[in-house]
Amino acid sequence: MPRRPSRQAQVISLADARHAKRLASYRDRLNRVLRANRCAIGKLCATGSLFTAVGVRVGRDLLAAHEQLLRVMGLLDRLDHVGDVPAPRAATEVEAIFTELDTLLERTSVLAAQTRSLFGELKHEP
Repeated sequence: MPRRPSRQAQVISLADARHAKRLASYRDRLNRVLRANRCAIGKLCATGSLFTAVGVRVGRDLLAAHEQLLRVMGLLDRLDHVGDVPAPRAATEVEAIFTELDTLLERTSVLAAQTRSLFGELKHEP
């Protein structure tokens, strides 16, 4: 009798799958925030509002948010084993990085909200 090829079961690590899904979720959030940031900067430049007192404040806040987003991008790359610094292996270190990601994204969201209110001031500025 001919031998049937053996089927080998593929082992999938659920922890790795959860980690990958979490990273994908953070990357999606980051991309949405980056798009909104770019759009706001474009609006400032296109309207010429960047050269007003309020516009300078908005531009400074957007720049601070962009710097934080670059930090988030670096942390995501590190967790995804893409960065220059090796990814942490201990669960506590990984959770610390995810906590830092949450903090940075929250700060960026606060800056974006402040920027939206300043855009409202720009509309009323003579």
